[in-house]
Amino acid sequence: MQLSRHRYAVIGIFIALVVVAVLYYVLPRVNLAYILNPTGNLTVVEILAIAFVLGLLHGITPDEHTWPITFSYAVGSYSTRKGMKAGFSFSLGFTAQRAFLTTLGFLGLATFYKTYNLDGPVYVLVGIAMTVVGMYILNKRLDLHIPLDKLFGSEHHTGRSERKPMHDVRPRVAVVHGLIAGFGFGAYATIITFILAPHVPSLLYAPLVGVMFGLGTMVMQIVFGAIFANFARLRNLSESQVKHVGRKTAGRTLLYGGIAFAVIGALVIAFPAIDQLALSTGNSIPNLDSIGVSTVLVLLVVGVIGIGSLIRGFGEMLSLSHGRRRK
Repeated sequence: MQLSRHRYAVIGIFIALVVVAVLYYVLPRVNLAYILNPTGNLTVVEILAIAFVLGLLHGITPDEHTWPITFSYAVGSYSTRKGMKAGFSFSLGFTAQRAFLTTLGFLGLATFYKTYNLDGPVYVLVGIAMTVVGMYILNKRLDLHIPLDKLFGSEHHTGRSERKPMHDVRPRVAVVHGLIAGFGFGAYATIITFILAPHVPSLLYAPLVGVMFGLGTMVMQIVFGAIFANFARLRNLSESQVKHVGRKTAGRTLLYGGIAFAVIGALVIAFPAIDQLALSTGNSIPNLDSIGVSTVLVLLVVGVIGIGSLIRGFGEMLSLSHGRRRK
């Protein structure tokens, strides 16, 4: 049974790497410049196909609204299947919001994105949501009474306020998180909202643009969810130890990553010019074309806090194991 699980994980990661290679090396040869700047009279099929490809690119590139959150939920799931489910759940909420956004784009009601910079407020809201969930997983002192307990799927307070060591979070929380994160706006959102959506023949097709974009993102988030979930299996630990390390990493990433999101969001609100600071990389693909606030968030939350928490969790577990052996 254990061998089959590892084999399943290896196969999943192999497929993920193949998909990544195809996207990076095949797509640039299929006139990527046109996909990023579609012009002319496009058919509905062409519009939806371009939206899907843009979603794939959005899901595979380091985006601050997807990678940190998918990493946090997936690594805490400690299995390939549950990691894929985490990526699916988050992307489901994200897809619903994108369908709403492209509908606004068709109706001409999304112009407020051109007037107001919503990055700061969205960062703050995402940060608050991440922090709350992180505190819940780690059982930090936080009163989560109805309806929040129902959202998390566990009434963790007893009459004596006893607490379990750590909590699992149900997929619907990731769905809600995806809805919040979907209000972030970047280069990909600009293309589907202001270029593709207004050119569909009727209002009925407008949400489909966002749906196809969301589905493309979902495919890649499921793939990365599977990869992230297996990070906790890189060392030879028992299943219970892997679960513990995974939950601990998820809780710490969400808690401290959420604080980072909220702080940076507050700074962007106070000093909007910060959001415009970026160092060009010479790459034409959005999210890879420059290093700015969004890149810093991805590196900080996933790279420093996430991977750092995972390494720390392994260290704690190995130290505990060695201590037991000496006894």
